[in-house]
Amino acid sequence: MLEVETVVAPARPPRAPRARRRAGALPLLLLAPATAVVAAVIGWPLVQLALLSFQEFGRAQVFGQPAEWVWLDNYIAVLGDGVFWAVLWRTVAFAAVCVVSTMLLGIGLALLMQRLPKPFRILMSVGLLLAWAMPALTATIVWGWMFDTDYGVVNGMLRDVLGLADFDRRSWLIDPLGFFTVATIVIVWGAVPFVAFMVFAGLTQVPEEQMEAAALDGAGPVKRFSAIVLPQLAPILVIATILQLIWDLRVFTQIFALQDIGGIRAETSTLGVYIYQTAISGGDFGTGGALAMITMLVIMLIAFPLMRRMLRSES
Repeated sequence: MLEVETVVAPARPPRAPRARRRAGALPLLLLAPATAVVAAVIGWPLVQLALLSFQEFGRAQVFGQPAEWVWLDNYIAVLGDGVFWAVLWRTVAFAAVCVVSTMLLGIGLALLMQRLPKPFRILMSVGLLLAWAMPALTATIVWGWMFDTDYGVVNGMLRDVLGLADFDRRSWLIDPLGFFTVATIVIVWGAVPFVAFMVFAGLTQVPEEQMEAAALDGAGPVKRFSAIVLPQLAPILVIATILQLIWDLRVFTQIFALQDIGGIRAETSTLGVYIYQTAISGGDFGTGGALAMITMLVIMLIAFPLMRRMLRSES
């Protein structure tokens, strides 16, 4: 008897209910007004900046003279200028030092806050909030006084307390190394509270049961931190690193104020100050726009690997 093999057609995937398909468009419609506002507020200035970077736009154009389109000439002039490359590498190196110092100090302070008794933790939190709330310009002026050549408390302590005679009347801001040492202290001092509070908030979410179980299994503090705490803090650390990197690459106020106090602009300018000097002080807004667009691309290229890692961890 001939057997007839019955071919069973593969089952079709269940179709989404019509109500669910209708609901899929509703959130998009609700988000549309907010998306349009964000695009107008953030996107339109970027479009204007991009258009400005392709024009010859100086003080004459500010007072009504039509701007001439020069297309890529501003970008070619910037990329062919050795001063720009010196400023770029100086900015990247300075930002790297600031980000690493800020993250290490912020993590250390967060761990210290976790160990401190409650009264000392509150006192420390108030101190960090005061540092975070102080305006950047005010903090820079105060730190500039502390490193003053004649009356600065830093020179006085190094000379009288530690007996370092080489620091008598030392001009910290006159040489690039001393200038960026002071700038790093000012920027890290102001940025550490943000990282410390973020990491401390993450530490409060680590289950105590896991830490106690690991301690019963014989894991030491370093092993518990690297195997339990650090993986759970990874998303927070990635976000904090991205934000610090962006802030430190476009830092302006601290560098500009320290230059006014005593720094040499040609040897200490970073990208933010260099854009200001070119566009506002120099009156060349077209080249300043090209510099700003290149700076934005540099920041995106540096921050992109960290952002991709963060998105992968979320997925």
